[in-house]
Amino acid sequence: MAADIGLVGLGTMGAALALNIAEKGFEIAVYNRTTSVTTAFVAGAGDLAARITPCDSLEALVAALTPPRAIILMVPAGAPVDEMIDRLTPLLDTDDLVIDCGNANFHDTVRRAAAAAERGAPYLGVGVSGGEEGARHGPAIMGGGPKAAWDRVAPVFDAIAARFGTTPCAGWMGPDGAGHFVKTVHNGIEYADMQMIAEVYGVLRDGLGLTPLQVADVFDRWNGGPLKSYLIEITGIVARALDPKTGKPMLDVIKDSAGQKGTGRWTAIEALMLGAPDTAIEAAVAARNLSARVAERVEGARIFGLSPEPVPVDGMVDKLEAALLAGKIACYAQGFGLLAAASKEFGWSLPLGGIARVWRAGCIIRSAMLDDMAAAMETGEGANLMFAPQFAEKLKRSEGGLRAVVAAAALARIPTPALSAALAYFDTMHTARGTANMLQAQRDFFGAHGFERVDMAGAHHGPWGSHEQ
Repeated sequence: MAADIGLVGLGTMGAALALNIAEKGFEIAVYNRTTSVTTAFVAGAGDLAARITPCDSLEALVAALTPPRAIILMVPAGAPVDEMIDRLTPLLDTDDLVIDCGNANFHDTVRRAAAAAERGAPYLGVGVSGGEEGARHGPAIMGGGPKAAWDRVAPVFDAIAARFGTTPCAGWMGPDGAGHFVKTVHNGIEYADMQMIAEVYGVLRDGLGLTPLQVADVFDRWNGGPLKSYLIEITGIVARALDPKTGKPMLDVIKDSAGQKGTGRWTAIEALMLGAPDTAIEAAVAARNLSARVAERVEGARIFGLSPEPVPVDGMVDKLEAALLAGKIACYAQGFGLLAAASKEFGWSLPLGGIARVWRAGCIIRSAMLDDMAAAMETGEGANLMFAPQFAEKLKRSEGGLRAVVAAAALARIPTPALSAALAYFDTMHTARGTANMLQAQRDFFGAHGFERVDMAGAHHGPWGSHEQ
């Protein structure tokens, strides 16, 4: 029987996605560069193997598919995707569809979509979030490319996506690179959310002296309240875990040097290019970069001899909960602001409310607040998410906790870069008259750039005259 869809690349994510597709009743043909990987995959698929056609070449994969064909690429981002497209293109008809479901840079997706369009062929760039577990049992899926091409494969993606109630967490975001851009911003928010959680863990550990088990109890309790989310849930789980080799808390034996695959950095870069403030995400990316400088940090500890100090205990756990809530709202406000800026710049008409709905289940940043965020975006209240009535009220109640935590942590020498960035963003966005007038005066002084006045229209210069610098 001819397969409904093909998949290239049986790494961790590709294998999980292929099993998910087969489990939902679709016939799937699979190919991996190393044939033994394909053989082992099918052998381990159990009852699902009956719906899986193993292929030992791309020619065999193409022959196994029902025209017009659809082929998912699950190969590493970058040059391997271009290489696979180059190998596939001579084998495909012009109406055959290539779908990149990897973590591609959206600029690459725009380029590949344009090249496909020149050949008269459709191309989709699809963001898939949820890790291995999500890929296997239900990810959040963000599609980009021609709407007609998305509609061709939407039944497959709707079937394999996570569910929020009965609604599949899959959707078309817009043309060319829109889907991969939305996935990139998702990952940027993920960076910031994780970093703020790590900073709160640092205050609990170094400022309050809590053990990992006590930290787990705190996060378990928070997961029953307004912070309920996947990341809060797993933080409690990892804090409770014990190392099977030593019996020590798992957190105590893990090196404090964080890795990254680049999507957070891409988010920060695009925010700077688009002039969209994304300071919490930028701080989270910088924090990961600093974490890798272990030797320098050890040397800094030796030179300065400054250790963390206790923070005031009274009400601090509740203040930390409020700080995370306020920080999360500010972070999401920045993320959606970046999406809005990109939508305008690239002519995508991104469905901001729909994006929040796709993120409600399956993805890493899923949380109880996303349903309200979707509603705020769809009613137009979320031009800046912090200003939407329900989130403004949450911020009014929680910003004091964020302020207290950042202040206490600074005095105790406990770094909180992402929480501090979120607080600075909030304070800037409720300051009607800031200090950029000084910047404009300085720019006019040394570069005669001119400035606007508050009391009359037009461009003006200051009375400082000509100064050689």
